[in-house]
Amino acid sequence: MTASLRIHSLSRDDILLHLDSLAEILENCVNGGASVSFMLPFTREKSRQFWQGVAESVGREERTVLACRDESREFLGTVQLITDQPENQPHRGDVAKLLVHEKARRRGVAMALMEALEAVAVGQGKNVLVLDTATGSGAETFYQRAGWQKVGEIPRYALMPDGEMTATSVFYKFL
Repeated sequence: MTASLRIHSLSRDDILLHLDSLAEILENCVNGGASVSFMLPFTREKSRQFWQGVAESVGREERTVLACRDESREFLGTVQLITDQPENQPHRGDVAKLLVHEKARRRGVAMALMEALEAVAVGQGKNVLVLDTATGSGAETFYQRAGWQKVGEIPRYALMPDGEMTATSVFYKFL
């Protein structure tokens, strides 16, 4: 992580306070073709609603949201650790919505967020993390570089924002 990047855990109130900044990151990713659960056209209102729901989930202690800022305190990216798991899986967490604004890519933001997320997970007693991402995407390559193990692919798993069908690659990492 470069010295100018800072990772912060966001509270419910932090998310609501910075709703538009977070919404801009999500919009940028979706409009740029990222497969993160949304379809085009993607609006600011839909993005704000998503983040409001995330804020409430953080408030219920179901997930942790980490954000990366630069020296100007501008938000560059976010990632979520979902810890609300079934009773028989207290050791596991799900990684969701690793989002990096296009202007901040190739600066170490994604790696900084994932390293911080893994440290948070260990601190919460988690020792296995799982995630999935669109097969063939830059994210798939990133996770492999970051030491994640690919389990396999599920064909026709989801739609890309433009409506094209995509497979997903499932990953895990032991901490």
